[in-house]
Amino acid sequence: MKKTLLLSAALCALFSQATFAADGEFADKRGDRIEQRLDNRGDRIEDRLDKRGDRIEDRMDKRAEKAEANGHEKRAEHLERKGDRIDNRLDRRGDRIDNRLDRKGERINNRLDRRANRRAAH
Repeated sequence: MKKTLLLSAALCALFSQATFAADGEFADKRGDRIEQRLDNRGDRIEDRLDKRGDRIEDRMDKRAEKAEANGHEKRAEHLERKGDRIDNRLDRRGDRIDNRLDRKGERINNRLDRRANRRAAH
């Protein structure tokens, strides 16, 4: 009875230690997966806003060309500036969102790495 109890206690201690090591590795991979997913989402959003800004700018440029052809130079300049403004604003917005999601992914990954390191130390 004593041998069985001692053997089961030793096995429990061994498996719990292995579980902590495996859990740390899982948390590390999990953090990398989360960081990659957020990075990809930020890139998709940035690309979508960039394309949207380019489409709007092209539309404004076409309107400006039409206005200039009709002799409205001031209106053409205004439309070109407006298209540039909208495109720049959407580009900045996409960059800001992408950077925010990158920081969020890095923060989550670092937190999971610290947690895994703490568990491995014990």
